[in-house]
Amino acid sequence: EGRETRLRVVLRVRPLTCTETRRGDRQVVHSLGDGAVHVSAARHDATFGFSAVFDAGASQEAVFEGSGMRQLVELAIDGFSCTVFAFGQTGSGKTYTLMGPLAQSETQPASPALLGLMQRSFTCLLEQSRSRGSDLALSASYLEIYNEQVRDLLSPGPACALPLRWSKTRGFYVENQLRVDFESLETIVSLLLQGSQRRRTSAHALNRHSSRSHALLTIHVRSRAVSAHPAPGEGWGGPRAQRGGANSPRLGDACPSKQGTLCFVDLAGSERVKETGSSGELSVEANNINRSLLALGHCISLLAKPRGKRVHIPYRDSKLTRLLARSLGGSGITLMVACISPSSRCISETLSTLHYASRARRVTTRP
Repeated sequence: EGRETRLRVVLRVRPLTCTETRRGDRQVVHSLGDGAVHVSAARHDATFGFSAVFDAGASQEAVFEGSGMRQLVELAIDGFSCTVFAFGQTGSGKTYTLMGPLAQSETQPASPALLGLMQRSFTCLLEQSRSRGSDLALSASYLEIYNEQVRDLLSPGPACALPLRWSKTRGFYVENQLRVDFESLETIVSLLLQGSQRRRTSAHALNRHSSRSHALLTIHVRSRAVSAHPAPGEGWGGPRAQRGGANSPRLGDACPSKQGTLCFVDLAGSERVKETGSSGELSVEANNINRSLLALGHCISLLAKPRGKRVHIPYRDSKLTRLLARSLGGSGITLMVACISPSSRCISETLSTLHYASRARRVTTRP
């Protein structure tokens, strides 16, 4: 607590797709062990180091255990602000790493072995809360940033833009965002799947299910004194919705103890319009995605400098960087999962992601 902590950055290399194999693409990314990865292609020969590297054969469970995700869940319970975000070009496996197969639904759940970091974290969180015997209040909020508009993925009815505010106590926050209480795995997984189905996606040349927005699912963890009890009518059974504001009252405010958050950020993939064949609305979406990712990269580059040499960090350049300000340069604890393709055809985007992730390793926060 209060000590400088570096961002933890891990790398995941997805397998070559059937299309890439049929096309004759070469594998140009190779794991060297001990967190090192080597890229070898024409005019490109470089080695990068990370906290951990997961190659094409790594299971979803191996990524969860080896990335430090379990420790992040425990820190959120202890009252810290924790964030995990997946970054990489479109089609590099970000959403699969976080959520598992895209085809899953409430009626057709994914195989347990294929579940992503989110579902495994939910299970870990609920197990930890039961084993500790603490009186925890859990709630979730889910939003997307689409074309620089913040939209609630849990609110019923048509999606509408929500205002992004700033306060001295909370920093940047989304006004009137719906927050839903939960106490079972079934409820939170249902909220995740419902919200994900409302998220904007499209098909293009590189990805049949390309995310056209950045999505942020936040789990709010509040521990309360054992003597505190819900007020009449505030039972713990089933989900209960609340609208969040700058000073939203929460359960247990009379006897506050600790408040932590666990935020999962699924960034839309960086893409080249020429490669994706995008036009019209898809092209506008791609430009907005790339602009916000450029703003995020600029903030990370400045944050990677020693504290004494830092200049102004332009968090206000995009909605994404505003919402990630606390995670990147404030009092949070952050895990970055960089996802890449090993294909020779994607060498430019792969190197861009690797350089991006290498810079992020030098960013420090003070939890």
